[in-house]
Amino acid sequence: MAAEAIDQHLWEGLQTLLDVYVGVAAEDDIVVAYTPDSRGPAAWVCLACQERGFQPIPVHMFPLRDPGFKDRLSAAIPRVRTGPGSCVLFLLERDTMSHNRVVKAAFSQYDPGKYKVVRTINSGRDLFVTGLACTPAEISALNAALLERCRSATKLFITTRSGTRLHVTLDNDKFRYKSNRGALAPGKFMVLPPGEVATFPAHISGTLVADFAINVNMILDHDARLEHHPVTVEIQDGKIAHWHCGRPDLKDFLERCFSRQNATRVGELGFGTHKAVRKAVPENSHLNERVPGVHLGFGQHNQLNSVTGYFCDVHIDLCARGGVIYFDDSREPIDLEDLKPSVNPHPMLISGEDVVSDDAEDDCCGLLS
Repeated sequence: MAAEAIDQHLWEGLQTLLDVYVGVAAEDDIVVAYTPDSRGPAAWVCLACQERGFQPIPVHMFPLRDPGFKDRLSAAIPRVRTGPGSCVLFLLERDTMSHNRVVKAAFSQYDPGKYKVVRTINSGRDLFVTGLACTPAEISALNAALLERCRSATKLFITTRSGTRLHVTLDNDKFRYKSNRGALAPGKFMVLPPGEVATFPAHISGTLVADFAINVNMILDHDARLEHHPVTVEIQDGKIAHWHCGRPDLKDFLERCFSRQNATRVGELGFGTHKAVRKAVPENSHLNERVPGVHLGFGQHNQLNSVTGYFCDVHIDLCARGGVIYFDDSREPIDLEDLKPSVNPHPMLISGEDVVSDDAEDDCCGLLS
């Protein structure tokens, strides 16, 4: 597996992955699974591990459907682990998150504290250099600050400099929150890049001016950046009433997306919390929705279908830079670009995935069609 050139910034990101996010120990066994589009990043991870004296086992996989992956992964991972250390599995993909059930089955005989699964989407240089530039502790404190205010509120008013004006009603007894913060938990998958708090709005109306980027769970061949051609969406009772985009290529793409059943519903109210994300990347990337700001996800939601009452197979994140959130009648709003970290522990029982459970056999915010 040939590695591309690694400069100092990329090398530091790889060290942060191993030391800060995963906390590898000398007794660990390391397996690196990768799709064809992520051979380079997988090689970087393998090289960083080899430099520390590990002998990582590379395992290739095809995205979404790969009947042979189960056997290849089983050959690399012992059936049980009783000795010291953990089995660390890295799964690197560009557009997908695949084979969740296969991975769960591979570790089914393990004590939850004896294995670590690290999933990366949009694997590449930006992920390691920018996406890992903030530590899990830093992001956890920022996410906790948002959760503390949101979970005790009923109504939000959200504004941005570009013209966003959103009136939101929350139902915190009914709809659960997501908090992606790059923190490992026994028996759970860690999803990278981190930096987001999200929920489902019980009611939302107003205007979203997405002036940062778009992120969708399908192949996007267009430039994802929106700074020169924002997407403006008028929302009434949780659905798109009208939208506009001045870029013909993106307008055509969004027209196809919004024509799908339930795709004009607001399925997610999200807030980016990753302070190192300052500039949008042209690729379809989760990094773009981690920018400190507000984003709405249209179509696929982040709850159980039985709770929302509908299903959609497409998820369209429209991301705005920055934002100020007013909570109920409080005169102390939160500025997302100047968010102060909480001094309290991150709330327990908050899911860390983006859209679907890591028990599901489909891709979380990846290639669906």
